[in-house]
Amino acid sequence: MASYSDVQKAVQVEKFRIWFAWVSGGIIMAIITNATRDIAVVSVITVVPFFGLGALATIAAVRMANALNRKAETARREVLGDT
Repeated sequence: MASYSDVQKAVQVEKFRIWFAWVSGGIIMAIITNATRDIAVVSVITVVPFFGLGALATIAAVRMANALNRKAETARREVLGDT
């Protein structure tokens, strides 16, 4: 069985990866949106899906981070012997 410290470190690394991917995706979407802003139809076609995808990505990232928090809490309870 892994120690609580090992689990906590793994959770922190995974949460960093989740939020790094979220920020990277947001930056890429902003660059694409900025590149297409002068073309009216393409601009609308990119902004609308990117807004929806950004909202979905945010929801997914928060849910994954919450799941990792629950995993860390379960590991903490096992180590401390709480029920």
